[in-house]
Amino acid sequence: MRRAEYQRRRRAILAEMPADSLLLLPAASEAVRSRDVDHPYRQDSDLLYLTGFPEPDALAVLAPKRKNGEFILFCRARDPEKETWDGARAGIEGAIADYRAAEAHPIAELDERMPALLEGRTRIYYPLGRDPVFDRRLMGWIASVRAKVRGGVRAPSELVASDRLLHERRLIKDAVELRTMHRAARISAAAHRRAMQRCRPGLWEYQLEAALVHHCADRGARFQAYPPIVGSGANACVLHYVDNCHRLRDGDLVLIDAGCELDGYASDITRTFPVNGRFSVPQRELYELVLAAQAAAIAKAVPGNRWNEPHDAAVRVLTTGLVELGILPGTRRSVPKLIREERYKPFFMHRTGHWLGMDVHDVGDYRVGDDWRTFKPGMVFTVEPGLYIPASNEEAPPAYRDIGIRIEDDVAITADGHEVLTADAPKDPAAIEALVGTRA
Repeated sequence: MRRAEYQRRRRAILAEMPADSLLLLPAASEAVRSRDVDHPYRQDSDLLYLTGFPEPDALAVLAPKRKNGEFILFCRARDPEKETWDGARAGIEGAIADYRAAEAHPIAELDERMPALLEGRTRIYYPLGRDPVFDRRLMGWIASVRAKVRGGVRAPSELVASDRLLHERRLIKDAVELRTMHRAARISAAAHRRAMQRCRPGLWEYQLEAALVHHCADRGARFQAYPPIVGSGANACVLHYVDNCHRLRDGDLVLIDAGCELDGYASDITRTFPVNGRFSVPQRELYELVLAAQAAAIAKAVPGNRWNEPHDAAVRVLTTGLVELGILPGTRRSVPKLIREERYKPFFMHRTGHWLGMDVHDVGDYRVGDDWRTFKPGMVFTVEPGLYIPASNEEAPPAYRDIGIRIEDDVAITADGHEVLTADAPKDPAAIEALVGTRA
């Protein structure tokens, strides 16, 4: 993303901030994988959204109306010895030249310099309560400013969660963000097609994962937005199954929930298909029911509708279908009562979607006051109904047990309706059967 885009975002946030306020955004911490090996680093999404700065040990400061510049960045100084081991750093010079900070300082000088930046600022925005260590550090800086109050120095008196400033803006994606998310969706959809082509009985779940991840990386999306789920047979009934270590069996379904991250933006797709390329009759009955529920939910994704409407539509279709298949007792007339009693929940226990953006479960409230949020153009979310019937569910006829199905797409609200960003990933059962196992 171009640096000018980050500048535009900062200007928009600064325009919303009171003149006597300050925004502090610390970088994400590095996470140890084992002993002296770290997980691949991923920057905090809020800091990334406003700066594009990718390094740890950093703090971005936005200070409206500050004469010496409104964007200050604390970061690691250049260190040739450490860079020999760990790679190049932006350094103070790069923070200014490449990330357009008005002023930059070594992170080692943070405790020395922050009290002066806090002086005269009444309201401080920061990720309140997210990092106890940073909370304590900020309290120490504020205490040092308060010690000067008798000398006429004004100290901060109000701490506000930075979510208020940033997350409503992040919820509505602009044209640049939507283009990036569309690219991520296309890459991931093609990766799901590749996994379907690769699938055959006798492979391991992790081999399908490898095919999918390789395709994404080969197209420029090196990282996944979350650990891929590749669950076959009974494993598809485990919502967050990530072991991916079982052999694919003839006659089972396999559920793949995976999506790449591209330029900081997530995609999120789930497809379920037969390992041998042919749905059995019970598998197809449940699959077509989930597909119909998803279609009903997506039809509700239009401006002016509320967040709960896609979920309610999916629940109606699923509950009606479960009755018609004899899995739930009753008739079509009893469906409203079954829904009120949440009799569908042993089979469909999660919501039908979530916001999507820089985080796979992206920011933004689902309710505004007492009401569900109204859809507006630029919102992006998933639509992912499912049915999960493990062997332990004795309510279902035996033919339907050990079947887990979820179908998930990424949907953007447009001015006159919606766009399914992930439409390239096949979900029509005939199209799936024609694709599975066609390439080694």
